[in-house]
Amino acid sequence: MIHAAIDPSPRHATRHAAPETVTVAATSARDAARVLWLSTIAFTLLFAVWLMFGVLGIPIREELHLTKLQFTWLTAIAVLSGSLWRLPLGILTDRIGGRAILVMLLLVSAVPCYLVSQATTYTQLMICAALFGLAGNSFSVGIAWNATWAERHRQGFAMGTFGAGNVGASLTKLIGPSLIVLCPTALLGGLIPGGWRFVPVLYSVLLLVMAAAVWFGAPHPDRCPGSGRTLTAMLRPLAEVRIWRFGLYYVVVFGAYVALSLWLPSYYKNVFHMSLAKASLLTACFIFPASLLRPVGGWLSDRLGPRPVTYAVFIAMLLACIPLCAPSGSLGFKVGPWQFFAFVEVLGIGMGIGKASVYKYIPEYFPKDVGAVGGLVGTLGALGGFFLPLTFGYLDVSTGRPESCFWVMLGLIVTSLVWLHMVVIDINRRARVAPRDTAASDLPGMADPA
Repeated sequence: MIHAAIDPSPRHATRHAAPETVTVAATSARDAARVLWLSTIAFTLLFAVWLMFGVLGIPIREELHLTKLQFTWLTAIAVLSGSLWRLPLGILTDRIGGRAILVMLLLVSAVPCYLVSQATTYTQLMICAALFGLAGNSFSVGIAWNATWAERHRQGFAMGTFGAGNVGASLTKLIGPSLIVLCPTALLGGLIPGGWRFVPVLYSVLLLVMAAAVWFGAPHPDRCPGSGRTLTAMLRPLAEVRIWRFGLYYVVVFGAYVALSLWLPSYYKNVFHMSLAKASLLTACFIFPASLLRPVGGWLSDRLGPRPVTYAVFIAMLLACIPLCAPSGSLGFKVGPWQFFAFVEVLGIGMGIGKASVYKYIPEYFPKDVGAVGGLVGTLGALGGFFLPLTFGYLDVSTGRPESCFWVMLGLIVTSLVWLHMVVIDINRRARVAPRDTAASDLPGMADPA
């Protein structure tokens, strides 16, 4: 009875907590939920805009008679634009809050998105792609914003749920071909263009609506963990090698995801001679697990830690990538369209879980610098999404082997897995030589979950 009276467990603490404390906690949880859902919906839309040339680029290529390399550059330039600003926008989010930065991105992206519908030349489309590509930078904004509002034990799940907005890449894959068919001609006396040009007009309207929803629906005042800190202090953690290692991991699980999202429609169409609609549907089936399993990856990382989850992801992706690298029939079996689809799905599942496990490292190591560190890791991953499609395109042209894109992916997976394993070996070695009365977490680097 005495023990029950003085039991300091959370169960009894909650029971005897002051009403004001309970009310503040409940309000904070509701505000965190509002941030999570508003940012996730906005990110889903912005991601759809960022990668819309993955499908729209195909009818554009046919209309403007673009070469394969011109088409590759058209899709890649938007990815580059969505990569370069992730670090500064992540820092700005920590300094002035995610609400203002996210609304700004929604408004700024709406204008060039609409101008895509008016473009008639390759140069005009390249300029528009560079401008609406800014939408891709919304990831570092949302990650920093959610990490600020979420409770520590739910940060992995919150960031994973937000990151599931990657499924926005499927929006264009799923609705794009249908909208092109349903709206073949201009509407309202030519005010709204038809065909593929209708899609960017629709997206620009949705971006404006979403900007209003975030501005009026997000909690205010916002949380700004970086306010009052100098830029030098916020950038100091970026000198640590482990951040660049996390960046390499993110190239594998995110950069390659972006590249395949753009590359697969034409791969299915050219290699397996599928229609655009079918190629887009199968690509969407890759995107869904690569996006929607991100909350699962966050949940697993909250409970198991990021190291075992990332290990399992890299091993599964390695096993799936090997048969995709080989010419059909060279390993004793033919990689037909459905075998190819199955292996690509394994890659998508690994990427969906791995994107969350990689980002789970960041708030554990750098709780006050999620914007800067997450921005750099996101930048490196997104730059992978820029360079990989170009590498795929040039390899395809120079070798004549469409499966050459998976050679690059295999190299990245092996490099990341070996580096991860070497770090773990080093941690275990230092644990063995540490004094028995010294906790592993007391030694430099021993708490590193690799």
